[in-house]
Amino acid sequence: MFFCFGSIAHAHAGATLLLEEPYSYDGALAGTGHAAVYLSNVCAESPVVLRRCDAGESGVVLSRYDGIAGYDWIAIPLIPYLYAVDRPESVPLFADARLIAFLRDQYRREYLEALAPDRPDGGTPEGNWYEMVGASYDRTVYGFEIETSPEQDALLINKFNRQPNRERYNFVKRNCADFVREVIDFYYPHALHRSLVGDLGVTTPKQIAKMMAKYSRHHPELESSDFLVPQVPGAVRRSRPVRGVLESVMAAKKYMLPVVALHPYIGGGLLVEYFGHQRFDPGRNALICVLDPRRQLDAPMTRGDRVRYQSRLDELSLTRAVLDPSDEGKAEGKSKEVGTREVKTWERLQASAQPGLDASGQPVLQMRAGEDLALVGVSRANILSVSESPELAARLMEARLRQELRPAITRKTSPSDVEKDLRLFQHLLSLQPREIAATPAAANDNRARAMAGLQ
Repeated sequence: MFFCFGSIAHAHAGATLLLEEPYSYDGALAGTGHAAVYLSNVCAESPVVLRRCDAGESGVVLSRYDGIAGYDWIAIPLIPYLYAVDRPESVPLFADARLIAFLRDQYRREYLEALAPDRPDGGTPEGNWYEMVGASYDRTVYGFEIETSPEQDALLINKFNRQPNRERYNFVKRNCADFVREVIDFYYPHALHRSLVGDLGVTTPKQIAKMMAKYSRHHPELESSDFLVPQVPGAVRRSRPVRGVLESVMAAKKYMLPVVALHPYIGGGLLVEYFGHQRFDPGRNALICVLDPRRQLDAPMTRGDRVRYQSRLDELSLTRAVLDPSDEGKAEGKSKEVGTREVKTWERLQASAQPGLDASGQPVLQMRAGEDLALVGVSRANILSVSESPELAARLMEARLRQELRPAITRKTSPSDVEKDLRLFQHLLSLQPREIAATPAAANDNRARAMAGLQ
């Protein structure tokens, strides 16, 4: 299932430039983010050997990181690259650092042991390997897709399998954006180039995304599409807007002001270039990628949609407050204050939970429910069939909805996702304790499997 990445006509394959927002130190300092390329008709025999895709396969993401077992590039299937799970139905509804680390390590142990082996004590190794799995937990990803042909894909596979795959990473000359530029230029020579002024000669993810969008506009005979994959709701800090080198300098006024003062001609030139150059917004008019086989791309939520959904959520939330004595007094609080409190409450509960897998390999949490322990399914596929506490499952859904409806991320949220989440939240509120779980035998199997996988 290709989801939105297969939005071009099925008669064609596609190459998608992935522009990934910065997070953590990159978001606070440089802010240039990351770039990778998704090839819908290219799959992997191993993380370092490419092949043509068979029917039903969804392609791989090629990316360059430093310090990955001495290799220059690594190929990871699409869904694991975005979510660190094999199937889209296994994606957690609300993720925190502990659950993300668990899912990444599970995938590493099964598929990437040769690239990132266990430590001598059997623990999880350090290094940048984690950047290759679960990207959508840390950041929003923008996609710029353009048509390719099977003949072009075959030539690329032959080239990559034939040439040495040895680490060449260099931040200035051979970074992640340079790698993507080389791949896209293989398909369409001279389509992408660096900016000598705006990025001071360094290839940046934002610059090549801008060039990709421009090339697509100038070649309407090639099928193309632009979209975004939203960051998974959770306790992880939201990623920040992606910037170029000059934008990063301008954003850091404590660095820019001394440059203008000491070198007025250089500083003045930078200011003219910055304000005179039309700024590229990768999210402008971008459609939302939806993990639903019936719908591939969805228009972003409008302010009117958000107000309407927020009203429905507040009504359902009051219903839960009536059913749950621990939420006494909730009705008197303001919507924003109540929402913040609910999200923080769930984050504390999840932080103390133990992650695991149920009998079908779906992620679960073992949590404290009063004096007892209860399993809670955290994916859309198992929240009803596995969860032993409807109250905890409802709290999870409310935390997800509260974050989806934050005004700051309105244009990164799909209305169809919110609709599904509201219906699921309402259904959970209608259930009685223990009614939510599967049959006793299935519940025991899920508990046994989850206990075996708990960290």
